[in-house]
Amino acid sequence: MAQSPLPAAPRTPTQSLVLWIAVLGSFVSFLDGTVITVALPAIVDELGGGISTQQWAVDAYMLTLGALILVAGSISDAYGRLRVLRWGLIGFGVTSVIIAAAPTAEVLIGARLAQGAAGALLVPSSLALIMTHFRGTAQGRAIGTWTGATSAAMVVGPLVGGLFVDLASWRLAFLINVLPIAVTLWLLARLGRMPDAVDRRAPDARVDLASAALAALGLGGIVAALIEQPNLGWHHPVIWGLGAAGVGLLAVFFVRQARVARPMLPLPLFRTRNVAWGNAATFLVYGALTLNGFVLGVYLQEGAGLPATAAGLASLPITLILMLTSSRVGHLSGEHGPRLFMTIGPLVMAGGALLLLTVADDFNYWTQVLPGVIVFGAGLALTVAPLTSAILGAVDPSRSGIASAVNNAVSRIAGLITVALLGTIVGGMLDLDGFHRATAVTAALLAAGGIVSWIGIRNPAREPDVPSSESLTD
Repeated sequence: MAQSPLPAAPRTPTQSLVLWIAVLGSFVSFLDGTVITVALPAIVDELGGGISTQQWAVDAYMLTLGALILVAGSISDAYGRLRVLRWGLIGFGVTSVIIAAAPTAEVLIGARLAQGAAGALLVPSSLALIMTHFRGTAQGRAIGTWTGATSAAMVVGPLVGGLFVDLASWRLAFLINVLPIAVTLWLLARLGRMPDAVDRRAPDARVDLASAALAALGLGGIVAALIEQPNLGWHHPVIWGLGAAGVGLLAVFFVRQARVARPMLPLPLFRTRNVAWGNAATFLVYGALTLNGFVLGVYLQEGAGLPATAAGLASLPITLILMLTSSRVGHLSGEHGPRLFMTIGPLVMAGGALLLLTVADDFNYWTQVLPGVIVFGAGLALTVAPLTSAILGAVDPSRSGIASAVNNAVSRIAGLITVALLGTIVGGMLDLDGFHRATAVTAALLAAGGIVSWIGIRNPAREPDVPSSESLTD
């Protein structure tokens, strides 16, 4: 007779508290990333600066987030997850208030830089708490809960942000983080008093601040050159100076990573085929994804004349399709391997982007935008889970944390670069022609991502099916 699997053990009060903290702590970071796009036109209307201010408002956050997320794990190891998470939450809350009160675009951009640094501490520390307090299948279920709950930020952010922009002020859209931050800080205080709470520290952990500074300054120089190039021109000495300094600092960063005992970016990871090609595909796909989100959110308001709430809801089908199908796609990818999904998915997304070329001066969301959004969402659902599994499945489980952090950083930096290039892509103005050019570039990047995946990704050898002890009969 077949044995019934043992029921899952109920969560302890400490585990429940940890899960709530991890979800809320990460939620604010994801929420901010979705709120900003619908608020950009209103920010420029009040603070000025045109498309350059819009680019910096997005890229300032992604710059420090992408550069520091790799070192955030070391900071957590050195100082403890609870303390670092508390630092990140307080920093995120304070910078949110500064952004909401910013009198000038320069103050807002400076606060966004600081907010990205705080955000870099949130997600790694939240996941580390889960990994510390959950084991086995309970850990998988906890991570699944965390993923689903944080994905809700993609739905809530544009809607709530758009409502604040339309009904009150864009400034209030940045204050929606304050309540969940306050609740999370209160829960952290409670967790600190739990007798079975664990806050591990590694006594030999080292924080490589020099590498973090090289990465941030190198990326900052390149991004500044790309954003300001449409204003000053490629031949201006400031543009050449910033670009050359950025490239030089990044070169020193990579040399340092090859020589230090504990690199922030372990270069040997890229000797693994699926890690190297998977991150190349990530750069192309997520660069296109960020570019598409920025351009669609801004153009629907400035070009098509939609209110912020409607513009925020315009891409909702993408999120819903992703949430409804990604688990099933992940299962199929596990059975058949990620290569085909990572090839077809970006190509389908490219098709969805090309459908947006039907957007015209006589605007109609239902016939010109919705079909492309649906196709785009279907392609994204085919891509995300297989891409993650291709990279993490290619490394030893003990290296999965750093492999995931590297992939996350690559996706952030890809978005950073494509948004920085936006002025060059659209010709300095996001009118209908500029929207079409950005859409064509998005499609080209996605098609390249599919081709790179087909060329480089290899399906892992299937392990033979071995019956588990639960399926054996007496």
